[in-house]
Amino acid sequence: MTTISPRETLDRALQELLDEIIVMGSMVEEAVIASVDALKRRDFEASKQIYAADLQINEKHFAIENAGLIVIATQQPMARDLRLLAAVLEAATELERMGDYAKGISRINLLLGDQPLVKPLIDIPRMAEISADMLHRALGAFVAGDVETARAIPKEDEVVDDLYNQVYRELITYMIADPTTIDRANYLLWVAHNLERMADRVTNICERTIFVATGEMSEMDRSDDELSPE
Repeated sequence: MTTISPRETLDRALQELLDEIIVMGSMVEEAVIASVDALKRRDFEASKQIYAADLQINEKHFAIENAGLIVIATQQPMARDLRLLAAVLEAATELERMGDYAKGISRINLLLGDQPLVKPLIDIPRMAEISADMLHRALGAFVAGDVETARAIPKEDEVVDDLYNQVYRELITYMIADPTTIDRANYLLWVAHNLERMADRVTNICERTIFVATGEMSEMDRSDDELSPE
């Protein structure tokens, strides 16, 4: 009978956590894209389903967190292993918050109800596509320990920021021209803001990827953050 070493047991546990991060990331990607698509199509049933499905993302987050803490308590991980475990827990938290953004977008569609959108959605779906793609590649880099990719992805955040600023300017123009659009325009502004913040959280995951590989924790360039309301 083959004996499994403590190192093999730990490696398997770490791989299982990474696999679960990928699963959770896929859930979040799908939720974000679907939430914006439902808003664009004014599909209230789809928004209700996405809103309710956020519970599954939350449950996945708690399961990953619990599993990670059990590994820390029982497997005696070494320095790099501890960095990876800390990064997994942080990534799961970032993903849970991104899931909240999708839930928020779904809620906005429901709050708008029968009111027409202030403007056709062109830049907002583009923001969702770019942010989801950034997330997909960032998680791939996270699992693979790909520092080069992790350093490159955050630079794409500038594209999302530019789209956000464009949406912001357009919506302000609508508000000024017709004050009756203020509430509806604000709803769309919060949708854009959620997507802009999602891209920022992808950058956080990239920072953690670099931390695991190098042991260095440094904040990547966020020079445009002051343009976004918090």
